[in-house]
Amino acid sequence: MEVFVARSRLTLIPLLLALLSLSFGSSSSLTSSSSELQILTAERRIDLASHIIRVVLTLKVQNDGASPAKNVLLSFPPPQVKHLALIQAAELTGKKKKKAVHPLDVTPSNHADGPNGAKFFSISLRNPLTTGGSVSIEVSYILTQSLEPFPVEISQSEPQLVLYRDSALILSPYTIKQQTTVIRTPSTKVESFTRVEPSSQIRTELKYGPYENQSPYSYTPILVHFENNNPFAVVEELVREIEISHWGNLQITEHYTLVHNGAKHKGGFSRVEYQSRPTISGVSSFKHLVAKLPPRVHSVYYRDNIGNISTSHLRTSYSKSELEIEPRYPLLGGWRATFVIGYGLPLQDFLFESNDGRRYLNFSFGCPIAETVVNKITNKVVLPEGSKNPSVIVPFSVEHLSETKYTYLDIVGRPVVVLEKENVVPEHNSHFQVYYNFHPMFMLAEPLMLTSVFFFLFVAAVAYLHMDISIRK
Repeated sequence: MEVFVARSRLTLIPLLLALLSLSFGSSSSLTSSSSELQILTAERRIDLASHIIRVVLTLKVQNDGASPAKNVLLSFPPPQVKHLALIQAAELTGKKKKKAVHPLDVTPSNHADGPNGAKFFSISLRNPLTTGGSVSIEVSYILTQSLEPFPVEISQSEPQLVLYRDSALILSPYTIKQQTTVIRTPSTKVESFTRVEPSSQIRTELKYGPYENQSPYSYTPILVHFENNNPFAVVEELVREIEISHWGNLQITEHYTLVHNGAKHKGGFSRVEYQSRPTISGVSSFKHLVAKLPPRVHSVYYRDNIGNISTSHLRTSYSKSELEIEPRYPLLGGWRATFVIGYGLPLQDFLFESNDGRRYLNFSFGCPIAETVVNKITNKVVLPEGSKNPSVIVPFSVEHLSETKYTYLDIVGRPVVVLEKENVVPEHNSHFQVYYNFHPMFMLAEPLMLTSVFFFLFVAAVAYLHMDISIRK
């Protein structure tokens, strides 16, 4: 009996070891993958010239492991992941003028969170990185609403100061042999910045590094306090309706809710001071906005709830159109405005026919107003009545919905393809396509309906004129 118990205990030991290996499998795999790769050089350039933060990270990665590596991990602190609008990567080959750029896929990683909740993204390499081999990768990512106004409230005559928080060291799951970080500010007016030796300031650039042999997940917080009077234009919601008419026109209607997301305005507002001292009074306010519209635009209007706004200028050329608009009143920090922009476009410039006979719309997805962040954008593509089997191709992830719209003389309604996305930046202004099937006979539905109505009215009028409804004979 004792021998049987001893044997049963011995059989339980491998089972317990197997369970332990399963429970720590994700963290051990991450550790092993991190130890197999190392970053020889890393250079990060952070552009703070606008309220949209653009970062370029150049890495030279080497494989020191025994097996080829197919992916390279990127790590971000949780606050940055929350405001991460776009991330792209490319492999760099060649040198200087002969340098070639090969785009790479970047996806959120399924690895468990790193220290302090670090989140991971995975870059898929074009070819597996062999043992002892190296590859140069350029990563571009954009952060929105990551500048904190400080002070939070300012008067009409005060400049706008903001804070930027980051790390002097690049957060990475790999050992970094040598690294530098360069931060560019809009001007030389830097109130203060955290010094981590070696660090220096040369005009509009703050340089941290070079730092040698930093272990994985090294992090040194820094704070930069500087002047940034660029308008913090944030579109809280943009609803664009694209209505397709096969009679030759594309009608666009865009509804905006715009807010100045910088330091809030305090005290009274003096229009006399605003106009007489434009370089001092309200320097961070919206004086005008520029919307880049497609060429050959026509029937342009700009209005709000009160009515048409005449302070707008349209400049057109063969290759582009620019609509310069001025809000009905200056927008200072915390102020908002709602307005509508509408215009028409030639259908042949945006509607095409594919090889399989389907029709498709090719249009730009993002916001046409320059240097704006859109918290939520909704593109509604209204297809002609009778359209069937709509499908969408978008170069990034969006939420896809379907609706039906009824307008004049519609019988079954028009299919509406709805595309929604949050945290949109100017780099999202790429084209998307909406494919659908449409039979030309449906174009005759409304003319035949109108013809039939007029015909029956004419017959009824003739019958009424020839009808004798009198009582006498």
